[in-house]
Amino acid sequence: MHTRKDASEIFRQLAEGLESSGTPDFYTTLVEQLAHMLEIDHALIAVVSEPHMATTLAVWSNNDHQENIAYSLIGTPCETVLGREPCLYACDVQARFPKDELLGQLGAESYMGLPLFSSDGSAIGVLAVLSNEPMQFDGLENEALRIVAAQAGAELGRCQAEQALRQSEEVARESERRLNTLLNHLPGMAYRCLNDQHWTMQLVSEGVEALTGYHQDELRDNRLISFASLIHEADQDRFFMVVQRAIKERQPYSVVYRLRHRDGSYRWMWEQGQAVIDDDGHVTYLEGFISDVTDQHESQRVQEAVVQVASTVTSRVGDDYFHQLIVTLATLLEADAGFIALLDQPVPQRLVITDNNNTVLPANSAYTVSLVANGQLVDNQTFMLQGTPAEQVVFEGESVAKHGHAFTLPGTALSTQAWIGRRLDNAKGDAIGVMMVFYQAPLTTNAFATSVLKILSTGAAAELERRRDHRYMHRLAYTDNTTGLPNRARFIELLASMGKEAASQKDSLSLLLLDIRRFKEVNDLHGHQVGDQLLATVAERLQKASLAKSAVARLSGDEFTILLPSIEDVRLQEVVFQLCEIIKRPIQLGHRVFNLDVSIGVASYPGDVLDAGELFNAASIALHHAKRRDNSVCPYTQAMRQTLERRQWMTERLHQAIIERRLQLYYQPQFSLTSKTLTGAEALCRWYDPEWGWVSPGEFIPLAEERGLIRMLGDWVLEEAASQLNVWQDSNMPLPGRLSINISAQQFADPQLTTHVAKLTACVPSSAIALELTESDFMRDPDQAVTITQAMRQAGYALFIDDFGTGYSSLSYLRRFAADALKIDISFVRDMLDNHHDRAIVQTIIAMADTLEMKTLAEGVENPAQADLLAKMGCREAQGYWFGRPLPADEFAAMWLTP
Repeated sequence: MHTRKDASEIFRQLAEGLESSGTPDFYTTLVEQLAHMLEIDHALIAVVSEPHMATTLAVWSNNDHQENIAYSLIGTPCETVLGREPCLYACDVQARFPKDELLGQLGAESYMGLPLFSSDGSAIGVLAVLSNEPMQFDGLENEALRIVAAQAGAELGRCQAEQALRQSEEVARESERRLNTLLNHLPGMAYRCLNDQHWTMQLVSEGVEALTGYHQDELRDNRLISFASLIHEADQDRFFMVVQRAIKERQPYSVVYRLRHRDGSYRWMWEQGQAVIDDDGHVTYLEGFISDVTDQHESQRVQEAVVQVASTVTSRVGDDYFHQLIVTLATLLEADAGFIALLDQPVPQRLVITDNNNTVLPANSAYTVSLVANGQLVDNQTFMLQGTPAEQVVFEGESVAKHGHAFTLPGTALSTQAWIGRRLDNAKGDAIGVMMVFYQAPLTTNAFATSVLKILSTGAAAELERRRDHRYMHRLAYTDNTTGLPNRARFIELLASMGKEAASQKDSLSLLLLDIRRFKEVNDLHGHQVGDQLLATVAERLQKASLAKSAVARLSGDEFTILLPSIEDVRLQEVVFQLCEIIKRPIQLGHRVFNLDVSIGVASYPGDVLDAGELFNAASIALHHAKRRDNSVCPYTQAMRQTLERRQWMTERLHQAIIERRLQLYYQPQFSLTSKTLTGAEALCRWYDPEWGWVSPGEFIPLAEERGLIRMLGDWVLEEAASQLNVWQDSNMPLPGRLSINISAQQFADPQLTTHVAKLTACVPSSAIALELTESDFMRDPDQAVTITQAMRQAGYALFIDDFGTGYSSLSYLRRFAADALKIDISFVRDMLDNHHDRAIVQTIIAMADTLEMKTLAEGVENPAQADLLAKMGCREAQGYWFGRPLPADEFAAMWLTP
């Protein structure tokens, strides 16, 4: 499949599709965007719900979203994709997988699938695109599919992680309920004690030693130590209050507290009991069970911490996500500092071992995406990895230093001696970053912190990878690959933002639009590689010459633009002059030296336009005038817009006039200078517009040539002229000689012109028509002109070379042309009575025509003296106001054709 869109457009659309990450409609948006971007018929994303079964998360088919379905993977192309590399079946996919009913329902002819991987590298789903025709993707489209698959896998992994967390919370709640029921039957410490300040134990079970490290006899009756002294000081008052309140309310009590083990460590205990009351209402003793719940308590703390972090950062993306995550983590883990850093390049799972048995780390540096110290965000820093805790984390995956490892946090004066870090891996398992917290004091425990970091690292890694891919896509979508400058899409954004700022600050903003003249010739002669080198050199010069806060961009092949804020008119003129000089400086590439020229259109806000958003349009109009008039620089004026608008309106009205056949033909007589008799006429197109009145042919004929209407106009003239000749003939008013009809250069470029003219003028004999072509037009391709003119002569048409003497023609080609006459241009006839140079030119043309056996016809004869001199020189025929002005068909016939 060939790329139908350029790189900036594909990745711009892809960036828009991935912006919905984390939202409920992420997958549906993604498949729709993917189908439009790659122009394929079907796209789906599916998750492996159970062995050999898949469930779709989103399906796009036949330009609409479809209901999700569950289907068996057995005998489908999706089965071949899972756990493997991307798989392409470019054609005949139904024949390859005849048992797959879905392929038949979709009518798919080709299929490409990519596996979706979770953060641990396991295959969890599949992304598939299908077409009803054979397909083949190029490198750009494969890269786009890879990014989409990576992001879809990361999103799916994130959703599954969230689901696992919810299930974990449900399990915890269920465990607590069962614990309340079963605790009295579980091994642990069963006891009976007095309700005194020592909690004097009268009876303890054998489980006491496992919980406290003390033997039963050592605790009974406080023989070695009292149970109350083992309770953590911070928990003693709370413990006492809970028990006494329960006794007062005649309810069982339940309390969690820390208990000191014989080895000096503290463990979390969960105790449930009740008071035994005698007949007099006095407490006889307390009895119950105590269990070690350290692991459950730590797990609960971790869950609560993760929930707290998740609730804080779930709705955030990008920098805000990382800032909130690291701030919340530092607070929860009671850390003095922390950061999340992105490696300058991914580190693969298997690292390279050197000859010295040292491990080589491909990444050299890291850049913090969020850095917090003492509760405050700090500006992000770039630091070298070697010898830092971050390097150790990358190597080990998880690293803990409890004390004595001095490290000064980048960008701060904060010195730390303990840290906990977790590596952040992408979907392939390659390290792309680290997440770390730091302590100024030694670290006594790390189980809680490492558990929290481990759980949260998956989401942080997914967001970090999304950020990296987003930057990559942004660079592709908004940067010109050849020059490294912002491209057209980025320029539009820059113009909007800088224009908004200029309006709010009541400041100025100028836009320069530059076009390298005749750059296409360089590409055609020397190839695109040389052309790209020249463009890159021009871009570098423009960047160096631009002012502070200005913005340079490349819009198209040879078109650049510069936005200049807050610049005065005098300084703007200096900058424009400087740019012209810079671009015109010779550029040497190898042994070649290139001298470029430039056209520049200039527009300013608010001087030229009232809205900064109109700057580009105004500069484009100015550039158009600069190129047409061959000026280097052209500032915008309102008159330019009016001229361009008139030309556009005229093009539309002329097109409609041709279609509706509202044009007219006028006829100017041609006379013999010897016999003074009518020898023919020339058909001249005239246009009367109901709103504008008569429009000059000198305005609408060149416009028709420029805007591609001249062929349509020429066909109408040929057909109309032939029809009028036929009318005169049928009315017994035949035109003597031939009717001359002008042929444009665009018409003459058609190798089948003779056949085309014959078809349009079929109602009259070819001997009744003479076709006129200007000298400059037939010299554009002399060899083809010789072939066409010979074919026309053979068909019976006469050929006149119009405006002779104003162009440049070779005598050798003139000899080969099968022309009947040379028409002497009016510019020589007008002044030949007073200008001996013009008279000599006319005499030379007549002599040359006689030598080549062509007749001559002079244009623009306006007085008898001109006619007499032309006759004496040997010119045979003439036309002009002296003989008769152009007239409509009826008036011409009444004056010249009526007997």
